[in-house]
Amino acid sequence: MTIYFLRHADAESMASSDFERNLTPKGLEQAAKVGRFCKAHGLAPDKILTSPLNRARQTAEIVAKALGAEPVVQDWLACGMRLETLLKELSAQGNVESLLVVGHEPDFSSVISELIGASEGYGVLVTKASLTAVELPWMEASSGQLQFSIPVRLM
Repeated sequence: MTIYFLRHADAESMASSDFERNLTPKGLEQAAKVGRFCKAHGLAPDKILTSPLNRARQTAEIVAKALGAEPVVQDWLACGMRLETLLKELSAQGNVESLLVVGHEPDFSSVISELIGASEGYGVLVTKASLTAVELPWMEASSGQLQFSIPVRLM
């Protein structure tokens, strides 16, 4: 299974709650750029799963629209996601070849590092609106292979 990790785009620093932080104009353009990049390069995952937080959900909706898809909100992708949860939930997705998950830091950097068996402190840093692909042949830590990690500024 290929897992595409997309960190949410640039968001407001202030809102009435962390859950309600929306994308900024820069974030809206970043998300659109990711969507155009995915479409242009044939990156069309079988499913798009997103955190319920506004900034992630908005990012997912913009990318999904570019790909002609609908994102599915998953509470487990909210802030604080751990590797064990990711593996359990991915296993429950059924027979899919690829998934795009939209979420948060520091969760994604930590989880991706664990998936590819990177030593602590030498893992992956996931910047806003960056797209990282991991090929995961088995649902276990250290079994993944990093395929790419592209910051939005290079898309």
